[in-house]
Amino acid sequence: MSRVPMTVAGEASLRKELERLKTKDRPKVIADIAEARAHGDLKENAEYHAAREQQGFIEGRIRELEYKLSQAQVIDVTKIPHSGKVIFGVTVELINLDTDETVRYQIVGDDEADIKARKISVNSPIARSLIGKEEGDIATVNTPGGVSEYEITEVLHLG
Repeated sequence: MSRVPMTVAGEASLRKELERLKTKDRPKVIADIAEARAHGDLKENAEYHAAREQQGFIEGRIRELEYKLSQAQVIDVTKIPHSGKVIFGVTVELINLDTDETVRYQIVGDDEADIKARKISVNSPIARSLIGKEEGDIATVNTPGGVSEYEITEVLHLG
C-alpha cells in the first residue's frame, strides 16, 4: 500500500469536507428522498430521481475522501529542521532567470494543488525539478513553452 504525501492543512481540509458530507449533506438528501417519495409515483418524479442522483454523488465522494485519508502520509513541515533543502511541504521562493520575476510556491500533494493559491503538486514538472535542491541552486524546468531556469532564493518551513 503506497502512502500519498499530504500537508497538515490538506488533511484538515479533506476531514472538514468529509464531516460536512456526513453530518449535513447526507441527512439532507435522505430527507429530500423521503419527501419526494411522499409525492407518489416515482417513475415520473424528477425530484426523487435528482435526489437519488445527488445521494449517489455524496456517497461516492465520502468513499473517495475516506480512501484518500486512509492512504495519506501527513507531513508537518514545521516540525522538520530547516536545512535550506527543498522537500515536500516547504514554500520555495524562486527567481525566474529569464524574466527576473520572483514567485513563491508551496509544494503540496496532488489533492491540494491550487495554482491560484500558489500551491503546486509535488508531481508537477516544476516541483520535481526543485525537490532535493538547496537555496542558491539553479533548477531547470521543462515547460510546454520551453526550458526555464529558476534560482532558489529561499526555502521556508511555513505551516
